[in-house]
Amino acid sequence: MTATIDPVSLAQELIRCPSVTPARGEIFDVLEQALTPLGFTVHRWVMGEEPDGPTENMVAIRRQSGPHFGFAGHLDVVPPGEGWSGDPFTAEVTDGLLVGRGANDMKSAIAAYVAALSRLGSTDGTLSLMITGDEEGYATYGTPRIIDWLNKRQIRPDMILIGEPTSVDRLGDTVKIGRRGSVNMWIEVPGVQGHVAYPHRTTNPIPPLARVIAALDALHLDDGNETFPPSNLEFTGIDTPTHASNVIPGSATAQLNIRFNNLQRGADLVKLVKEIAEREAPGATVRARISGEAFLTPPGQLYDVVVEAIEEETGTKPELSTSGGTSDGRFLIQLCPVVDFGLPNATMHKVGECAAVEDIQALSRIYERIVRKVVG
Repeated sequence: MTATIDPVSLAQELIRCPSVTPARGEIFDVLEQALTPLGFTVHRWVMGEEPDGPTENMVAIRRQSGPHFGFAGHLDVVPPGEGWSGDPFTAEVTDGLLVGRGANDMKSAIAAYVAALSRLGSTDGTLSLMITGDEEGYATYGTPRIIDWLNKRQIRPDMILIGEPTSVDRLGDTVKIGRRGSVNMWIEVPGVQGHVAYPHRTTNPIPPLARVIAALDALHLDDGNETFPPSNLEFTGIDTPTHASNVIPGSATAQLNIRFNNLQRGADLVKLVKEIAEREAPGATVRARISGEAFLTPPGQLYDVVVEAIEEETGTKPELSTSGGTSDGRFLIQLCPVVDFGLPNATMHKVGECAAVEDIQALSRIYERIVRKVVG
């Protein structure tokens, strides 16, 4: 009989593999070594070139007749940043907290799921894990390529749970049943560089860029609806190439992000920004990258089993929400119903990222309950 896995110990092993996005190599070795004794056939491949790659992906499958339950997640993490009290990749447990980059988002959830599987024994149905090394980046060679791999082999889960940290104040208080879309844009206004003392020989791009920013900041995109909050446009950067106090720059650039609900489409928002930029600053160019469209999973079995499992373990009925950031559910919804559920998310991406040991253990028990409800 295969020994059961401790989710905290496995999470520590994963955290100790520095896997800043895009991730590959050692950390996938650790996960494969945990899954193989559980009867999973593991498929791994690396693809893509810089700057968006190389990225490693994994699909692990244990096949039986019956429903197909999939779990999705990512092993890559954001850079640790400065200010940690120790090495962010040592994964120490202090005062009941597992500390390290990825402890919250989302190596502990992957470990909790694998540990849950180790306690299941034999089951009906098919179980799979779809794990990417590029969720924190642009996902160019990540989950969309996993979907390509599945489609080529005519493999289609009946439902997918993503282990993103969705809980807010306590474990189990929030499940994400949909996500807003996201689009990043860069607006560049051309000018003519020159000395500030001779402005008649230059064209200053900053005032027209300021007009573009003011016009976009005044936009009211929508009021949201019963399932999504209002769409939101935020500027995230303004830059010029010179950074000198006595030089009028030859160009000026603004960077923005729009998180949008299902009343909007990414391409329509890009078109709107281009029209405003051209009106306020003729000659301006807009470069856009749509990370994903908004999506909503309709009520059904996946809702039911996740909510029931959380209530049984915690005694609390979770809120079904679409707030917050996006996830790879924006891609996986092409395959089947998708929800996100995981740890409390207060420390994700922060210095000192951590997860309570007790929460990791409880999350693993919830995942076990969910899988048992689906595949027996």
